[in-house]
Amino acid sequence: MKRILSGIQPSGKLHIGNYFGMMKTMIDYMESSDLYVFIVDLHALTSVHDRDRLRQGTLEAAADFLALGLDPDRCTFWVQSDLPEVCELTWILSTITPMGLLERCHSYKDKTAKGLIASHGLFSYPVLMAADILLFQSEIVPVGKDQKQHLEVARDIAIKFNNTFGETFVVPEPAIDENLATVPGLDGQKMSKSYNNTIPIFVEDKPLRKIVMSVQTDSTPVEAPKNPDTCNLYTLLKLFMPPDRLAEIRSLYINGGAAYGHIKQELFELIRDYFAEARNRKKQLLADPGYIREVLTKGAEKARGKAIVTLDLVRDRVGLKY
Repeated sequence: MKRILSGIQPSGKLHIGNYFGMMKTMIDYMESSDLYVFIVDLHALTSVHDRDRLRQGTLEAAADFLALGLDPDRCTFWVQSDLPEVCELTWILSTITPMGLLERCHSYKDKTAKGLIASHGLFSYPVLMAADILLFQSEIVPVGKDQKQHLEVARDIAIKFNNTFGETFVVPEPAIDENLATVPGLDGQKMSKSYNNTIPIFVEDKPLRKIVMSVQTDSTPVEAPKNPDTCNLYTLLKLFMPPDRLAEIRSLYINGGAAYGHIKQELFELIRDYFAEARNRKKQLLADPGYIREVLTKGAEKARGKAIVTLDLVRDRVGLKY
């Protein structure tokens, strides 16, 4: 079985971009892989400096995964900061990571341009991500298009380490679903908490409808033909709508008759119904946070068993065992 790993930040309410871009994929992998899933709270510190928000966000992200169907007995599920090994490996990897490699990362430039503090943590984010991946000898890492460069950095670091100290790390491969790698937000940009353009998974009906009705569309009259392939509303519909009904909507776009207001109402109902069971399950989970913490504690113990093996090997390779 292939070892597959991915994580998600608890920096805000998880949204349908998170779900289709990563969460659903990881849950589906439970059937056929050695699966590692974690809440990346150390990464979240680059943008979240509110203790209570981070604590609650971590619990909620875990509850989200469990509510959506992740089974902790069929995978390894933990919180990043519960494994001190990842910080030690991050430092060791940072000593061989060329500055130029990090300076070429577009994510740092994009985030600072949008107002995030230009901190060392944000700049060295790819090294921490590499440590997350390499610590578990991950073979496959599902990522969105925006994270592909960071995965390439992890590969470069693994190869550099292996060439310097001897074969130590598995060089990971990315897994990118080209159809779901980028889910559009309300404004047509990539759906992201950073852009404040998301459709949350777990929100009550009234605010959900208000959010969906705010999806940006053009001013083309109802009776005029429209191009469905350039419409972010239609792209969102494709995630939820059955093929036969989607074909009808596509015909309305092409031939005229697509009323955005009616289509948004239909999208709202589809999203509401799709996540209805998970919403109820999340409420039950958050009513018992002790259970969530127990699941994560057991997951961290399981993850540490794997991490220690890799870190011991790394320490021996670089000369930290004497």
